[in-house]
Amino acid sequence: MPDSIVIIPTYNEIENIERIIRRVFSLEHEYHILIIDDGSPDGTPLVVKKLQTEFPSRLFIEERAGKQGLGTAYIHGFRWAIAHQYDYIFEMDADFSHNPDDLRKLRDACVNGADASVGSRYIKGVNVVNWPMSRVLMSYFASVYVRFVTGLEIRDWTAGFMCYKRKVLETIQLEKIKFVGYAFQIEMKYTTIKHGFKIEEVPVIFTDRTEGTSKMSTRIFREAFFGVIQMRINAMFRKYPEG
Repeated sequence: MPDSIVIIPTYNEIENIERIIRRVFSLEHEYHILIIDDGSPDGTPLVVKKLQTEFPSRLFIEERAGKQGLGTAYIHGFRWAIAHQYDYIFEMDADFSHNPDDLRKLRDACVNGADASVGSRYIKGVNVVNWPMSRVLMSYFASVYVRFVTGLEIRDWTAGFMCYKRKVLETIQLEKIKFVGYAFQIEMKYTTIKHGFKIEEVPVIFTDRTEGTSKMSTRIFREAFFGVIQMRINAMFRKYPEG
């Protein structure tokens, strides 16, 4: 059985879903894919199920009723991947903002000693394509702010292109991860580090989606802004056993 699975949350990704699945399956290393769909009304799950007849042992889907948040989708996927004993568990978007070719770089980082790896937009300057300047600044300074509050030197705290070794996700008590929007990405990285695991940032180029509708909003960043303070305060009263 392959050692790697890519978790892709979806909501109304019918324009992208077949292309991203085929692209991942075309890579030299063999990856499995788990789609977590939150009741997409546009037919996204139907496309995935049709593709399952072509890739019955590599493509899986978990369907949930309604939009329950990015964080809960990934937690659902993490638990599924742990139960199926994958060694390397990836987060990736469906919209090609994350280049599937970079899965290899994330996996190599973990194979070579990291416990988790981040596809980082800001480790070497600002590597973002097709974003308006207002969004670039909001994302970049969100990470500056999190570094200031936490004192931890991650350059791209809100990145959603990740690889985790299974032992990390088995250790960090997923039921204690509370945020469901993009603050989820911050909380996962922070908790991973607090448990003594090593995160390595890998430079990638982030390209904004060309098909479908972005799920990002200023409300999501407000959640992250205030959530970081809450997370930092909560950490003062919590023990983090080392993995």
